[in-house]
Amino acid sequence: MKRFRTALVIVAMMAVSALVPPAFASQDTPKPLDKPDMSGLHDFDFLVGDWRVHSRKLKEPLSGHQDWIEFEGTISSRRLMEGRANVDDTVFNMPGGIYRGVAPRAYDSKTGQWAIWWIDGRNPFGNLDPPVKGRFVHGVGTFHADDTLSGKPIKVRFIWSGISHDVAHWEQAYSPDGGKTWETNWVQTLERVR
Repeated sequence: MKRFRTALVIVAMMAVSALVPPAFASQDTPKPLDKPDMSGLHDFDFLVGDWRVHSRKLKEPLSGHQDWIEFEGTISSRRLMEGRANVDDTVFNMPGGIYRGVAPRAYDSKTGQWAIWWIDGRNPFGNLDPPVKGRFVHGVGTFHADDTLSGKPIKVRFIWSGISHDVAHWEQAYSPDGGKTWETNWVQTLERVR
């Protein structure tokens, strides 16, 4: 009887897999795109290099409290895969100690959008944050994701603005109501290291 149930489960799994198209795996060769959108490929080229960062961060986002902390840090950014990806190595000198993180980004030529992930150095083997996705329009980059905070669903928004060769502005905001209202909880001013 046990063998029959096992065989039945295997047959059912085979039937379901025949109905569901196979997912793309990293070992598969992707099909070439007819018309790739390369319009945003160089959007993050401005960030390549070393930066000093001044941060202002809300202690408890979406709590109703407006207690902010300020701290300094550094970002070292480099291009990968001929500009189709890049990565930041970040060090923050927070009041409670040093906080490190890595921000990998990748460009999707199917959508013309960038995806940005965050790997938290305090728990690098924990869950990878969902990527924020978006693009630059008229010099302002806006990126969104769905995430959770304290077990509750939120929306996350990154905005890159005020970009020149030597300075840039980044901010993060959360929305508890599906994007109707936003609370900015982290603001960074970046200055290039010469």
